[in-house]
Amino acid sequence: MIRIFALIFFSFSSIVFAKDTVPQSEIEIKLSFVPLVKQAAPAVVNIYAQRIIEERRSPFSRDPFFRDFFRNFGQLQPRVQNSLGSGVILSADGYVVSNYHVVGGATDIRVVLHDGREISGDVILADEDSDLAVLKINTDEILPHLDLRKSDTVEVGELVLAIGNPFGVGQTVTNGIISGLARTGIASGSAKGYFLQTDAPINPGNSGGALIDISGSLVGVNTSILSRSGGSNGIGFAIPADLVGQFLIQAKAGRSSFIRPWAGMRGQPITFEMAASLNLPAMSGMIISELHELSPFSKVGIGVGDIITKVDGLDINSPAEMLYRMSVVGIGTAVDVSYLSQGILKSSKIDLVEMPNWEAKQVTIGPEFIFMDLHISELTPEFQSKFGLSFSSDGLIVLDPGRIASRLGLRRGDLLREVNRKPVGTIEDAISAISSIKSSGSITIIRSGRRVSLRFRL
Repeated sequence: MIRIFALIFFSFSSIVFAKDTVPQSEIEIKLSFVPLVKQAAPAVVNIYAQRIIEERRSPFSRDPFFRDFFRNFGQLQPRVQNSLGSGVILSADGYVVSNYHVVGGATDIRVVLHDGREISGDVILADEDSDLAVLKINTDEILPHLDLRKSDTVEVGELVLAIGNPFGVGQTVTNGIISGLARTGIASGSAKGYFLQTDAPINPGNSGGALIDISGSLVGVNTSILSRSGGSNGIGFAIPADLVGQFLIQAKAGRSSFIRPWAGMRGQPITFEMAASLNLPAMSGMIISELHELSPFSKVGIGVGDIITKVDGLDINSPAEMLYRMSVVGIGTAVDVSYLSQGILKSSKIDLVEMPNWEAKQVTIGPEFIFMDLHISELTPEFQSKFGLSFSSDGLIVLDPGRIASRLGLRRGDLLREVNRKPVGTIEDAISAISSIKSSGSITIIRSGRRVSLRFRL
């Protein structure tokens, strides 16, 4: 009788304990997630955004046959586009993180707090490549917020909760585990880089919401799912909290765009065949395939063919992972880099700096010439990186082909080399060559590393 009473008392006390405190053991976790949700949910907000976009509307837009032929015809007309998503409050003074695809380019943002109040917000820092944006809520009150978890301490198998606003139905909580680490290049959506994978159900509207651990700390920001149907299949991705923390630091420093450290290199993961041919003990590391002459790696003696193995003491297996490791350390610091050079393991300290850039000469061709509205620029490291061009490439980069040149096949990111068989190495050369065109001619460009000649008659 005493044993039965003791068991009942223990079970009752455990349940009471679970209602009042955050679970601290597996047994307590199984009893209830209620305390954890009560602790974390007030720091997760719903976001409703509006943006004005312009699109061409033609009388054939609804015709399945003719609409492709008349895609670029018709007048540009403004249209209001609505989006919904979630966000996470990162500080008591009202800094909120969300996804770029939720709030990027928005003209009106409404942030709905856990208690139902609506507060306006403004985007102060945004980055499309990372699919992250930081907002500032327009309020003076002290707000609940989540602490950031060190991403390198996250392990596969950990219990996590996803909190967000799926399909606009209101704040919703789902649970799962961390399914994988260091996922790169497989997540759908606009984000590029390095992700945590979870099987916690994530659906449209969860974007920008919180992925938390059992202590209530932010593990990552939910960004996308891998799905053929558009619904959750148990493969969701979150941007690690370490990168979110760097966004917060730069936002508070007054930056409007996210600045990443510049490596000035390109590389590729080590494959089985590479490891065998190079007599490597394991398939790990990233081999350098190209290096800019101004790269901070080049300055310490690292060269093409060397293999980067660790950054800041952590393994590197892909260019995306390396960029992530550098980004979470931040510009203005130095990081230890381990690498193999001619079979010898070496280590160097690399200064993390911004991409060197200079004011490039640009021009937009005027209406007096045949390629009106063509926008071209001299090459810079920024354009080389943005368009995936070789560091040794030269020529003029096409930033906007304009209406006429686009119909002839010219695209954004093309390298302009010749106009009517005349080399165009400078802006002045291009203007002179274009001005001589009457009704026919040819353009030679470099596209995806291939030389392409476009002939035309107007």
